[in-house]
Amino acid sequence: MSAYNDSPHLVVTMNTPEKLQQLDQTLIKLLGDRLSLLATLETTPRQKQLVSYQPQLAQAGVPDHIWSSIVTSCMAALAKASSLHPVIEPRRITVVGGCGLMGRFFVDRLSAAGHHVSVLEYDGWDDADGLLGNADLVLLCVPLKATVAVIRKVAPYLAPTTTLADIASTKVTVVQTMMECHTGPVLGLHPMFGPGASSFLGQKVVICPGRNPSASQWLLDLMEADGGKLISSTPEEHDRMMVAVQAIRFFANLTLGAFLAEEGIDIERSLEFASPLYRIEINTVSRLLAQSAALYIDILLASDERCEAIQRLVETSDRLAKLLAQGDRAALIAEFETAHRAFGQEAPRALEESNHVINQLSTLLAANECEAKVKAEPVCR
Repeated sequence: MSAYNDSPHLVVTMNTPEKLQQLDQTLIKLLGDRLSLLATLETTPRQKQLVSYQPQLAQAGVPDHIWSSIVTSCMAALAKASSLHPVIEPRRITVVGGCGLMGRFFVDRLSAAGHHVSVLEYDGWDDADGLLGNADLVLLCVPLKATVAVIRKVAPYLAPTTTLADIASTKVTVVQTMMECHTGPVLGLHPMFGPGASSFLGQKVVICPGRNPSASQWLLDLMEADGGKLISSTPEEHDRMMVAVQAIRFFANLTLGAFLAEEGIDIERSLEFASPLYRIEINTVSRLLAQSAALYIDILLASDERCEAIQRLVETSDRLAKLLAQGDRAALIAEFETAHRAFGQEAPRALEESNHVINQLSTLLAANECEAKVKAEPVCR
């Protein structure tokens, strides 16, 4: 029997669920008090909070990673709470494609902020006059391939004061089309996250102003108040950045997934041997493959620039593969060092962030394993 099962505290709480609930309620109250106090302090460096209580943590038998998670989560919650403000003027909003995954996200967040949100789907155009003509904001959350066509279909219904916005992953053509088809305020948005998010907390949204940006400032304020980080960009810069941020990454993940499938690798079995970094990589590939194939293929095919960059990636891979085949160790080390110089300044940040992800994943896996053991060996409780 493990040391954990020998702990008298664990035995008491496991045998008396009501005591566990009482402890949880106390913890929740203390966390609330901690957040309130944290909000009143002028400066509270996270690193100082992490190192202050090492002896007490050791004495209480609390692993460092649990305290680190609490401190980090409190700082994240504080970042959101510090900017919250009430909605001054509820707006009338129509989300075109509001029943899709990202559409539902925006419907939920805008509704939660107190706005009057309606949804227009492909089969609801009989109601377009009322849904579009009276809206303060019309937000397009439709597939990338359909965005330009939907802009042209929506625009004739809009009042000159209505803000027309989109969330497409390409911006030059989309923003240009909105500007040409609508005389009122125009705003290009690109949420840099998927539909798994429950709020804007810690999420980035690229903002490409089109026309009369002050008309949509309330929307930007809402996203920031919900914990989002706004990145201002021209449509041209956005599309250049998305070559690396989206197209190259998606193609690399698709390539790895296709290769592992062709090799007949037993993914589930491989995870039993895996380091956390391998598991994270497989999770990333699996996450992509679990979603809409059409969505990701359309993103890859969205521009000649993306296709050309992917071809250059393939050529780089071929060059490195030839060096491997030749056994040219010196040339491979030179390639490695060249890449290292390009990434070198990012090393401290990358180590901190990746270590945090690894620790969080390791904690989750350990908790899942513990739960499985408890279910399999109830007598040990």
